[in-house]
Amino acid sequence: MFTINPAVKTAIAAGLLASVAALPTSATAQTLFGATDIVSKPDVTFSASERGAPVVGGSAVTVKGEGFRPGQSVMLHYGDTTLTPEPLVADADGNIGTTLTLPASATQGIHQIIVYTKEPYSALVAELKVWPQVPVQGGDAFEVTSSHPGNGLYQSAYSEANNALFVAATELGEKISSEIMRLDPETLAVTARATPPAAPDRPGRGGEMMTDLTYAAFGIGVDDTKGTIWITNTFHNTVAVYNQADLSLIKQFPEGTVYHSRDVVIDEELGKAYVTASMTPEVYVFDTGTLELVKVIEIDTPQRGQSAGTASLSLDQAAHKLYVASIPTEEVAVIETQTDTVSKILPVPGGRATIGVSHDPATGRIFVVGRDSDAITIIDGETGAHVATTPFGSYAINVMFDSDSGYAYATARNGEVVGVVDVDGNLVANLGTFPRANHIADGPDGAVFLIDKRGGEAGDMVTRITPAN
Repeated sequence: MFTINPAVKTAIAAGLLASVAALPTSATAQTLFGATDIVSKPDVTFSASERGAPVVGGSAVTVKGEGFRPGQSVMLHYGDTTLTPEPLVADADGNIGTTLTLPASATQGIHQIIVYTKEPYSALVAELKVWPQVPVQGGDAFEVTSSHPGNGLYQSAYSEANNALFVAATELGEKISSEIMRLDPETLAVTARATPPAAPDRPGRGGEMMTDLTYAAFGIGVDDTKGTIWITNTFHNTVAVYNQADLSLIKQFPEGTVYHSRDVVIDEELGKAYVTASMTPEVYVFDTGTLELVKVIEIDTPQRGQSAGTASLSLDQAAHKLYVASIPTEEVAVIETQTDTVSKILPVPGGRATIGVSHDPATGRIFVVGRDSDAITIIDGETGAHVATTPFGSYAINVMFDSDSGYAYATARNGEVVGVVDVDGNLVANLGTFPRANHIADGPDGAVFLIDKRGGEAGDMVTRITPAN
């Protein structure tokens, strides 16, 4: 699928005007600076003509548009190249449709397609996304072990003190079920399970009342100093704390404590737990001793008219820095954990829906992935300078840097791979096939743990990935 920019953009910009002026006469024969269309609200989307297939060089692309005036002529252009030699004509409902074939040489990335109408005139830019074509490779250099502990797996976190892997799982369906598991990190066998406590009824997406709910577990973080694990209860906008030893509940925070809580990391040295309120500019700070909310950090993006939307977290405990990915503004905020203040906000060059973030404490480099950039982007943590961008797979959602191996591992859910790069962005491997690669957690001795939400007959998987000796 494509990421579409729905905003109608004016065509009277110097570069765009120059492109339009260079178009063939047959496509531009209209009154120059005549009446403009201020009524219609057109939108154009693209998808692979073969259902479920990626859009790559040489593939057929289905074009669909709506919101045009009935009978209106619509043209598509890539710069000064006409994609529709014969104008498309909107039907009685204002819809258009056609099929295009991409050249075999089409490169990965977001391509801006100019869509404009004649008499009256309007223009917009629709974004056509071409997926990367990076083959599965380098598997011989890694040892991979998988297990199916249950369904609905979301995140995992490793406890060094107890040599245990903890997993948060919530299975969605007619009935929502959830559990927290402790696994042996070597065999991936389940050694303990716990079910979260009952939660209040709440309306579903369709407005129907959902009943028999629990405080479902999604995000997870480990506090070895206190012997606890922190859980984000996204559905009920809150968090909970459990005992690592027996998975007993220590504290369930009330509903509404943290809006759409997502990720959680614990600074054991400072005794703080940090939780993102996803798609808001807020990071919540809890005292891990008193188990009380002590502060809400507001991330103020320098982008005019925009608002940060927090997602993943990466903690450098020794440097007292917390890195926060912002999805809509495509930035990484740096929070000083000793003062809980934002010290800088770094743009991610080429970032698209930047959702995953990690860092290398030794070099200070930051690793970022975006759902629509299909790549691992590396920036300098001090200056924000661009270091590298490495395409590896579509719908990149999470990244984890492992200091033992010196590799960053990133998941591509639609691409069904785990990309592995070194600190300079060189592709070490593209591991697969993982049908819905979701989350990566750091582990012991160069190991990382992958959550693969593949479902189906095989069920969701936990996979241990280690560089081969």
